[in-house]
Amino acid sequence: MKKLLILIAIISPFIYSCTNEPDLVDTYDIDLERILKTESPGEDTQFFKFPASDDYDAIPQDPKNAITREKVLLGKLLFHESGLGVDPSKDFGKGTFSCASCHFAGAGFQAGRFQGLGEGGIGFGINGEGRMKGPLYNGDEVDSQPVRTPTAMNGAYQKNMLWNGQFGATGSNLGYENQFTENTPKETNNLGYEGLEIQAIAGLGVHRLSVNGDLVSELGYKDMFDAAFSDFDENERYTKETAGLAIAAYERTLLSNQAPFQKWLGGDKMAMSESEKRGAILFFDKAECVACHTGPALNTNAFYALGMKNLDQCPEEVFNANPMSGGDLGRGGFTGEESDNYKFKVPQLYNLADSPFYGHGSSMRSIRKVIEYKNLAIPENTDVPLGQLAFEFVPIGLTQPEIDDLTAFVKNALYDPNLLRYQPEMVNSGNCIPVSDPLASNQLGCD
Repeated sequence: MKKLLILIAIISPFIYSCTNEPDLVDTYDIDLERILKTESPGEDTQFFKFPASDDYDAIPQDPKNAITREKVLLGKLLFHESGLGVDPSKDFGKGTFSCASCHFAGAGFQAGRFQGLGEGGIGFGINGEGRMKGPLYNGDEVDSQPVRTPTAMNGAYQKNMLWNGQFGATGSNLGYENQFTENTPKETNNLGYEGLEIQAIAGLGVHRLSVNGDLVSELGYKDMFDAAFSDFDENERYTKETAGLAIAAYERTLLSNQAPFQKWLGGDKMAMSESEKRGAILFFDKAECVACHTGPALNTNAFYALGMKNLDQCPEEVFNANPMSGGDLGRGGFTGEESDNYKFKVPQLYNLADSPFYGHGSSMRSIRKVIEYKNLAIPENTDVPLGQLAFEFVPIGLTQPEIDDLTAFVKNALYDPNLLRYQPEMVNSGNCIPVSDPLASNQLGCD
C-alpha cells in the first residue's frame, strides 16, 4: 500500500498536467465563441461561416443573375480560357491570356506578383512571381492596372468591386449614376447588375478578351451557353454579357470554406492551434479588427484611408501606374468627391499568404508587416493628408507576442489549402492554364 501511495504521488502531477491542457484549450474555445456571438448581429457564430460552394441558395447572389450549375460550369472554363484572348494589342499576343492570368488559384485568385500582367506579360515561374513584361511590348502596351490586383476569392460578399468600388449598380454606388461615364468601363453599370457581374462583363473588354457566336462555336462552348442561358434570345446568347454572368456565377462559388477557422466554426475545435485561437480572440476583441472585417469573408463594403503607399511608389518597375492615373485617389477617383480621396475598400482576409503583396499599392510584403502597421498607425504615404486618415486608424497597443498570435490567425487559420479544386484540369482550347505564352507554357510544362 505504501508503494502504491508513493507511485500515485509521483504520477499525479503528470496526470494533472495532461488533463489541464484540454481545459486550457476549452477556455480559448469558450472565450472565442462568446466574443463571436457578441460580434454577430444575431448572436450566432455561424454569421461568420461560409456555405458550401455548391449550396447556391445560401450564397449571396445577384437577383438578376441566379447561380445555376450550368452557369458555374461554363464560367469556370471561360475564366481560365485564354482562347478568348483574340483582341490583343499585338497579334503575337493572341490566345496567351485569360481572366486567370491575374486571378489564379495558386495565388489565392490574385496575381502572384506586385502587379498583375495580362497581355504583354510573359513567363510564369512557380507561382506567377516569374511573370514579366515581354521584350516586344512597350510599358504602356502591357495590360496592367494602376493598383494591385484584387482577389476574386469570396467576392459574393461584396456588392461593389475594385479598390475604389466603381463596379456595381447597387450598394455604395446608388446615387452615383452620374459617374457611370459613357465610353468607359464604368458605363457597364447601366446594365443594373451587382459588382461581380459588372466587373466580369466590363473586364472582358478591358482585358482584351472577346466573346461572340463564331468564337463560342469554334471553341466548343455553344452547348454550354445554350444550357446556361436558354432564357436569352439566341441572338443575344453568345456575348460578353452572358459570358460575364457565367464568370460571375462561378466567382461567387470561390469560397475559402476549408480554412481552419471555417472548420472550427463547423465544430472541429482542434482545427486551430492555441496561438491561432488566441489570435482570433484578439482579432474579434482587443485589436478591434472586426470593426472593419466582419461576416464570412471578414470584409465590409466601406472605404477607409490608411495612408498606405501607391503602386507607382513600388521599388520595382510598374506599368500604367502614375499619380495622374486616378488610381491613387481610391474611392474619390470614382465619386469625384474630395472627402473620398485616398480611401480604399476594406478587403477580405482569406488566403492572404498565397501572394505576399498587401495594400492597394503592394507596399506591404508580409502579413505581419500589415498588422504591425495597423498596430502603430503611422502613415507611410506622406501624400495623404492627415485629415483624410480614418478615425479608426489609431495605435492599438498590441505586444509582440500578441502580434505573433494575430499573425498566426490571419496567416494560417484563414488559409484554405485546397483552392486548386476551383481550377479546371483543362479548357476547350487545350491552352495552358493560367497563361499560355510560349515561355509560360514551357515553365508550366504544358507546351
